[in-house]
Amino acid sequence: MAGTVEGNAVRVALVTGGTRGIGAAIARRLRQEGYRLVVVYHGNDAAAEAFRKDTGIAAYKWDVADFDACQAGVKQIVSDLGQPIDILVNNAGVTRDAVLHKMTREQWRAVVDNDLGACFNMSRAVIEAMRDRGWGRIVNIASVNGQKGQFGQTNYSSAKAGVIGFTKALALESARKGITVNAVAPGYTATEMVAAIDPKVLESIVAQVPLGRLARPDEIAHAVAFLVHEQSGFITGTTLSVNGGQYML
Repeated sequence: MAGTVEGNAVRVALVTGGTRGIGAAIARRLRQEGYRLVVVYHGNDAAAEAFRKDTGIAAYKWDVADFDACQAGVKQIVSDLGQPIDILVNNAGVTRDAVLHKMTREQWRAVVDNDLGACFNMSRAVIEAMRDRGWGRIVNIASVNGQKGQFGQTNYSSAKAGVIGFTKALALESARKGITVNAVAPGYTATEMVAAIDPKVLESIVAQVPLGRLARPDEIAHAVAFLVHEQSGFITGTTLSVNGGQYML
């Protein structure tokens, strides 16, 4: 199976924001591939408990925007599992939409800290051990709106564009240590977050997608599974767009 290596050791994968939506789909898919999964969440205890009961995947709670919490949380996971983290999927994020002339500093900081800052916090917590072992996979979940921009999302588009730049720079720093760093940039995906969009607005969004529909969370998960696979070791610093043709680089 994809998750096993020489000696039948099982790779450990950590997914942030992993109890709902795209994150939950990624965690389920990676477990199917044979990896040992843990997820991190912050806000919704009921959803996390339902996810734990349904999947048996351990869920840890902390704020990925908090550097010290990430350091402590990763140490706890490694201690609990008795294994280091081999694969990190930085999926956690928030939106606080507003046009810039009405956006508050709090709305700006919340998105930048959770969507971009968390990539630094979590990657920093695992990167040294990956470098010591000479192997690792980091996948950062960006967005089509970080590639093309979006009205009312200067905070989100900036953060997700930053994720892409972060991915490229960390890939350069890590390549000689056997660590690949890539991004997946989903288009609009059928999750709870997207379901909350006004139906008329959502209809106009779907109309801009050449494939004529939203992405399914499992389609994003498939892209992540491809990038973390043992045989994807020559792919690094890339952004894999999964957007139905909505935006083509």
